[in-house]
Parts: sequence; structure tokens; C-alpha cells
Amino acid sequence: MASIDHAGFLTPGSFPEADPQDGLEKALRLFAHGERLGFDSAWIRQRHLEPGVSSAAVFLAAASQRTRRIQLGTAVIQIGYESPYRLAEDLATVDVLSGGRLNVGLSAGVPPHADLLGPRVFDGDWTGYDLSYGRVERLADNLRGAYLGEPDRVVVNAAGRHRPRLQPVAEGLVDRLWYGGGSLRSAGWAGRAGLNLLIGNVTSGEDTDDFFTAQRRQLDVYRAAWRGARPARVALGRVIVPFDSADDWTRARYAEYAASRRQRTLAPQGERRTLFAPDLVGTSDQILEALARDPVLAEVSELRLELPYEFRPFEYEQILGDAVRHILPQLGWRAAAPERRPAPQHASEA
Repeated sequence: MASIDHAGFLTPGSFPEADPQDGLEKALRLFAHGERLGFDSAWIRQRHLEPGVSSAAVFLAAASQRTRRIQLGTAVIQIGYESPYRLAEDLATVDVLSGGRLNVGLSAGVPPHADLLGPRVFDGDWTGYDLSYGRVERLADNLRGAYLGEPDRVVVNAAGRHRPRLQPVAEGLVDRLWYGGGSLRSAGWAGRAGLNLLIGNVTSGEDTDDFFTAQRRQLDVYRAAWRGARPARVALGRVIVPFDSADDWTRARYAEYAASRRQRTLAPQGERRTLFAPDLVGTSDQILEALARDPVLAEVSELRLELPYEFRPFEYEQILGDAVRHILPQLGWRAAAPERRPAPQHASEA
């Protein structure tokens, strides 16, 4: 059985198109709820052209003010649509606001919907732009905060004279960059670049039709390629939906959800031979039995529960609560102790 010392969850952050504020508020509340349950991290998806979080940095800036301890992450930012310098400024600002709790998941390559968004994001012919891993490397280099220009170069403004560098400086954020890997090539590059690795329930089938074989190979390639100055981190995502405390109607709904997605797990999908892991839906005992057979989970110490799309807030809370009570402790995980808040001062002491 795996030994998990870090447990997080990933929420889609979807909202009704007619009422985005309501959906975003509920996602923020879920982050705070996860912190109270003792989770180590909470992650939000970033995506475009759909009713969900299109700017993870902005959302996580808000989440940093609703939470105190839990690490905050985004999975993943498509670097193709971003300026590596401007994004670095935004992420550094969020990290400072959160007290150094930000984790940034990234991906490279031609981003989704490029035929629609390319002309709106880029000047000129977007097909000629560099959308490779190099953009991620530039982001990481910017976050290191090196001074710009010659040693005697200064900028002068209302704040005085100072040497130019990216501001604010977010110490350690570059070590909390993650790459969303789903192929042997991306896993190897992430290792050589010294980035942490995010792997989930979707991957590429390369010379195998078996999801777990493909993902184990990627993990082996990543670790063999690792060139970082610190230990490599790998976070594994799985769709885990326990229904121990759910009512009968909700259990049936969860089962229907899993059944509707089972067909895609039976064979590689599409030209890129995409493989999907089965969703783990059932009692905690059933889920633990399935996790015990997961050969990738046995190789990592960080687990991320990937919450399904289109579930309701009380269902997400029920899923996370059952996981904390019945599943994660059986994997060796211990909930973080609640942070003690300072006692309020009396008016006479203010």
C-alpha cells in the first residue's frame, strides 16, 4: 500500500454562465472547507472559452485571503497564451500575498482553441510563435529574480534609484513550479528542467494500451532525467468519489457518472492514443482496494483528488469529508493540525 504524506484536491471551479460570481464564491468556500478538513493543498483548473476559471492567478489571489495554511495550486496554465514575464509578475504577487503558498502547474505546446484565440492573443500570424518548452523555461528564469541589464544599470522613479529586477521577489516560488506531463517526452523534459511533475488520470499510450504501464514508464523517465538541485516531487491525480455518507439517491447519481465514463477507459482514444484511468467510485473500502492495485500510487507520496465536473458544493464537501475520514488515513496520511488563531484583543488593549 502507498504511503501518502501530502494530500490535496483539484476542483474544476465551474459556474453557471448567468451567475459566475456565485460559482466562484462557492469554489473559494471549498478551498476554505478543505483547509478546515486538514488537506495540504487545494488546486483550481484554468481553462478558456468555458464557464470556469480563466485566470488562476486572480482566483488564487482571492483564495489567499480566505485561507491561512493550505497550499494553493493551479493545474494547469497553458503557457502558450501567456507572456512569461507578465505572468511571472502576477504569480510572484500571488505568492507574496499567500505567504509563500503558491504552486504553479504549467503546460507547453499549441494550447486548446488556438484557431479561435490565437488571433486575439498574438499580433500577426500566431502559427509562427514559439509555443515550446522554452516559454516555461523563460517563466522560471524570470521568477529567479536576477537583476536585469549591466551591473551599473539603475532605474529611477518616484520610489528612488534601484537596480531593475522582477518585482515582487517571491523567494522559493521557482521550486514550486510543476509541469503537467502526459508523455515520455514531456516527463523527460520536466526532469531535465528541474520542475516538479503533475500526472493525473489522462495520459498518452506509447507502445502500450495499458494506462498504468504508460504512466509508470513516464515516472521512470522523469526520475532518470532529474537534474534539479533538490529532491524531485511528483503529485498523482486520481478521480476518487467515495459515497459512504451519501444518501441512496446521491450514490446512484455517482454510479451513473462513473458508468457514463467507463467506455473511454477500455481502449486508446483518438489519433494520440489517449488513455484514461477508471474513476474510483464506491465505498471507501472498495476505493482502497482499487488504490492498492494502482502501481503508480505505490511510487509516489503526494496524492491529489480530482473532483468531477458539474457536481454540487455539498457533494464536493461530502466527497472530501469521506476521503479524510476513511481513505487517506489508510494510506498513511495525517491531516494537518488546525492553525490556532490569535485571541482577539480587548478594546482596552487595542
